[in-house]
Amino acid sequence: MSEIETSIDLRYETKEDKQIKLWGGRFESGLDPLMEEFNDSLRFDKRLFAADITGSIAYAKALRKCDLLKETEFNLMKEGLESIEREWKNGSFTIKAGDEDIHTANERRLKELIGTETGGKLHTGRSRNDQVATDMKIWLRESLKELLKYMLKLIDVIVKRSTQYLDALMPGYTHLQRAQPVYFSHWLLSFAFMFRQDCQRLVSLVDRNNVCPLGSGALSGNPFNIDRDFLAKELDFDSCSLNSMQAVGDRDFVAEFHFWSSLTIVHMSKLAEDLILWSSKEFGFIEISDSFSTGSSLMPQKKNADSLELIRGKSGRVIGNLTAILVVLKGLPSTFNKDLQEDKEGMFDTMDTMKNVIQVTTGAIDTLTLNRNKCIEALSSDMLATDIAYYLVRKGVSFRKSHELVGSVVAAAERMGTELHNLPIAVFKEISDNFDDDIRLLWNFENSVNQYVAKGGTSRSSVVQQIAFLKEWIKQMDE
Repeated sequence: MSEIETSIDLRYETKEDKQIKLWGGRFESGLDPLMEEFNDSLRFDKRLFAADITGSIAYAKALRKCDLLKETEFNLMKEGLESIEREWKNGSFTIKAGDEDIHTANERRLKELIGTETGGKLHTGRSRNDQVATDMKIWLRESLKELLKYMLKLIDVIVKRSTQYLDALMPGYTHLQRAQPVYFSHWLLSFAFMFRQDCQRLVSLVDRNNVCPLGSGALSGNPFNIDRDFLAKELDFDSCSLNSMQAVGDRDFVAEFHFWSSLTIVHMSKLAEDLILWSSKEFGFIEISDSFSTGSSLMPQKKNADSLELIRGKSGRVIGNLTAILVVLKGLPSTFNKDLQEDKEGMFDTMDTMKNVIQVTTGAIDTLTLNRNKCIEALSSDMLATDIAYYLVRKGVSFRKSHELVGSVVAAAERMGTELHNLPIAVFKEISDNFDDDIRLLWNFENSVNQYVAKGGTSRSSVVQQIAFLKEWIKQMDE
């Protein structure tokens, strides 16, 4: 949540205010108090105040452009709206009974400032249906740009730590079983490339949904020949929507944001899970800094990686918000329905969660310490079994046959209760006459790692290439 948003102090008038609703002309009695509370959304959609003001000023310009506002009326309206925005920012905006949402509150205040007649012209041809869709798109677009900055910082930190631990060896795992030796930097960079894809998806999400719905009215469009291309340009949209019914009921951009967040936080949860395991005494590969750890209320010796556990846990919250919006959307008929009021709280919650998670992930990685010795101690010669198969392949044996022969070598070592590198040469030669004394040259983890020189492998040259690629990509993204 931004500094402005958290500073808003909602001050309600204590006296009864019988303000007429925007839609109240055909109703003879007021809302039941329970329904009033059930219907109101200002407690959460107040976060749209800046977007609502921005959209309203642009709409006022469009009204002036087609002579539905006089110049003096437009100037009054613009000054009034800017004054309202300052009130929200400094916490002096006073909520009154009947302010059921941010749109109603802002219009009511505008009428107080510039008069009911002039203030009442702002909504000419505009519905809350196209207004709220526009506000949400503006708010989300700007918030997504902020998320992108956080993501780029995260990748930058990963690149920095990968450079620092460029040559640090460790076991690579599949099925949580030790598989082959790799560089720690190669493992860490695997997440940089996951997050790079997340950034690419984020950019395409912003671009794909940067379409302006303002001017679509309630569902049928605008009858006053409002210049919608002008509106789109004023509000930094790439274009305007071409079907009014689709525009007012569209919340695909919200669902896409939730999906992006869910997939991205799953990647972060995956990273957190690895680090949680490796920070345990059983592994001891890394240590999470005190600044991203907590202790136990009972056991004084405990140091818990709670930052990482919370990252892992928050994934459930974000995925839950995705499920919620999909369930809301799946049963709706065409255009706007009040069910769509449920689109905002989850969006705000997911945005706040993602901002926190990305920054905490960045901090935890930036401050962790790698225990190189523990990583090396976890390496064992059985992790070079594949290298033995490659040794036979280079001597002309098919890989499938090599795989079978090496399986016999591993079985022999297990029967003798010894490591592969301690197995007598005679045993190797009994299994295949393709084995020779040069098999001893395989017992080197550094050489093993550096044989994977093909692009994308774990060799030092490949890791250096990955780092250079990501540095250049980050530089281009920052331009």
